[in-house]
Amino acid sequence: MPRGRDDMQVNVAGLRRNIKNLAHNYSDAQVKVREATSNDPWGPSSTLMAEIADLTYNVMAFTEIMQMIWKRLNDHGKNWRHVYKALVLMEYLIKTGSEKVAMQCKENIFAIHTLKDFQYMEEGKDQGLNVREKAKQLVNLLKDEERLKNERTRALKAKQRFAQSASAFGSDGALDTPSSPTYPPTALFSSDEVYSFFITLVINSLSIYDTIYRIQSVFETIQSVEFNMTGFLLLMHDIH
Repeated sequence: MPRGRDDMQVNVAGLRRNIKNLAHNYSDAQVKVREATSNDPWGPSSTLMAEIADLTYNVMAFTEIMQMIWKRLNDHGKNWRHVYKALVLMEYLIKTGSEKVAMQCKENIFAIHTLKDFQYMEEGKDQGLNVREKAKQLVNLLKDEERLKNERTRALKAKQRFAQSASAFGSDGALDTPSSPTYPPTALFSSDEVYSFFITLVINSLSIYDTIYRIQSVFETIQSVEFNMTGFLLLMHDIH
């Protein structure tokens, strides 16, 4: 598949995810988890995972984060990246987040254990292999209390050093995320048409006051994106 088409699909997937975030009224913590465990062909950034780890110390955010992670782990097939990235994020949270993360994972270790049999082939490639290996690693870690304690100590120190380095150099995490691709400037929709589409979509799911507040943040993003016909049709096809 040509690179331009790949880039366009990544952008469309990101826009679709933003729409779902609005339509389902996901919290900030849930949105971060969804972003970290998306189907985008790259891993979650260290900065984003660190933010999620910090949120696990908040009682309400902890519940929201773990619910979303378990939901991602239940995905299958073409959404194998959801599963793999959820395991990657879970491992990070076990090591650097609230101790309640490890406790809950131990209580639900069977759900992780079942992923040791995860299967999915894509164009002749065994994409399930990474899921199986990561699930195996997590199960072994959760069963070894001494190792878990040592891993947490090392990971927390590394996280602290990373935060200090980022602060010293004024980093905003940009190096952890790929540059945003652009759409080909053909068959563009007008801003008014896109705005109308977004308003129609979310108005039935949110209160009018909440809609007005939330849609403002989406407008700024849309204004910087060239929306072509193919991208829009892909978005409409899988909007739910």
